[in-house]
Amino acid sequence: MKTIQLFVVTLLLTATVNAQRKPAGYLNVMSYNIRYNNTNDGDNAWPNRKDAVKALIRFHDADILCVQEALALQVDQLLENTDFEMAGVGRTDGKREGEFSAIYFDKKRFVKKDGGTFWLSNTPEKPSKGWDAAIVRICTWLRLYDKWNKKEFMVFNTHYDHVGVQARIESAKLIKKKIQEIAPTLPVILTGDLNVTPETEAITTIKTFLTDTKEASIEPAYGPEGTFNGFKFNAPLKDRIDYIFINKGFKVQKFGVLSDSKQQRYPSDHLPIVARLFF
Repeated sequence: MKTIQLFVVTLLLTATVNAQRKPAGYLNVMSYNIRYNNTNDGDNAWPNRKDAVKALIRFHDADILCVQEALALQVDQLLENTDFEMAGVGRTDGKREGEFSAIYFDKKRFVKKDGGTFWLSNTPEKPSKGWDAAIVRICTWLRLYDKWNKKEFMVFNTHYDHVGVQARIESAKLIKKKIQEIAPTLPVILTGDLNVTPETEAITTIKTFLTDTKEASIEPAYGPEGTFNGFKFNAPLKDRIDYIFINKGFKVQKFGVLSDSKQQRYPSDHLPIVARLFF
């Protein structure tokens, strides 16, 4: 009898562990504006929160991490002691100067097949400022091969201008054009801090050909609506300005806005968003 009871307990424990494991085909995608390394941020300056940002990313098991506002030092530090490989350039010179819209991926699982960066302007092939934008903006992209699922797919990561209304609208049109040129048949993920709320033209343009993962999630969306906190723990978190979009090559199991904090302090002035995707 004891042997049978032990066998049943073992089966139950095994079933519980298996239920908690992630499905083999999943992709955990995170988009995170980590706030550039600004010494004027005082207690919220990058050196004081770097470890918290890295711990958050590690805890939530990001397979693909797309960050905005990262300067070269931050880009390098996010790579330390990880299995990530990074793609991206600084927006100022197309090398190391200025903020990156970097894409990190698990190099044990994914193989980089191609990649590049274009500028959100009328001259996307070179560093340039577009339309009524206040500053230079970019979109970085990758073509990856997933060894688990034996499939290729594309990731695009961007950061729209924070001032230029027309620049955001035109950026959306350009990104649509580029995705249709670069990835006409492949599964696509588009992430970014788009600096506008869902009802605006800069978002509805993207939704003419891609789907908002929050709206497509099989499970109810998790977390607050808003994604910008301004380093204020009591921020109302009403406005969503960070997004993960997909095309028909993916489905969404879960979507969440992560309000992780420590001692009533957020690791960045944005909250990270995550989506668990399946081919």
